Amino acid sequence: MADLTTIEPAIGGETLDHLCWRTLGSADAIEHVLALNPRLTSVVLPEGAAVILPARSPSPRMLETVQLWS
Repeated sequence: MADLTTIEPAIGGETLDHLCWRTLGSADAIEHVLALNPRLTSVVLPEGAAVILPARSPSPRMLETVQLWS
């Protein structure tokens, strides 16, 4: 099975958590992105830096809601 990753260029002055939010819809994958990109060491990414991202999860996260009154 092939490893499903994508390469996304950073926008100038962008942080890694913002790039994850912009491309993946969540900043939850930061640890996985850092594992895929050990060369990323600065807080702010340089313009056009190629960042390897994991594949998007096929299903959106479901938020559990609580009903206070019936």
